[in-house]
Amino acid sequence: MVDHDKLQQAVRMILEAVGEDPEREGLIDTPKRVAKMYEEMFSGIHEDPSKHLQTIFTEEHEELVLVKDITFYSMCEHHLVPFFGKAHIAYLPRDGKVTGLSKLARTVDGIARQPQVQERMTKTLADVLEETLDARGVMVVVSAEHMCMAMRGIKKPGSNTVTSAVRGSFIEDGLARQEVLTLINQS
Repeated sequence: MVDHDKLQQAVRMILEAVGEDPEREGLIDTPKRVAKMYEEMFSGIHEDPSKHLQTIFTEEHEELVLVKDITFYSMCEHHLVPFFGKAHIAYLPRDGKVTGLSKLARTVDGIARQPQVQERMTKTLADVLEETLDARGVMVVVSAEHMCMAMRGIKKPGSNTVTSAVRGSFIEDGLARQEVLTLINQS
């Protein structure tokens, strides 16, 4: 549970620490707005990432399922600034067990809404999909721009970081892995 009062106090202290007046007209409600935003941005902290994948359907389908370009926003745990981009999820169902397509997007959102690093987010997505769906193969590719690289430090806006996690049959089957990558790169 988010402690709004504590967050608001912290934001006021940050504003004061950088030399701002938290009582200035434009900043009076900023602590309240930031607390509300943080509640949303960090709503995945205490969420079981597999909860959205509990709805399973049995279909006569054992071929590739790919949902690509799932937009997400997350927070870098090193600087508490956003990173954002697209997640692409592919899996090969076992025994026709599939989940709703929106459930994959909800799983991305749940995992993204916590302070973290992109590498862990990618790994967690792949692990949760493999375990919960008992998929024969899983492949997750995440591409993101990190504000900690774009607006501070090295200052390289527009640079993207790409991470992948491969599980099950996609490890051994290079052609299947290549099919996923080709489909992800198609418009």
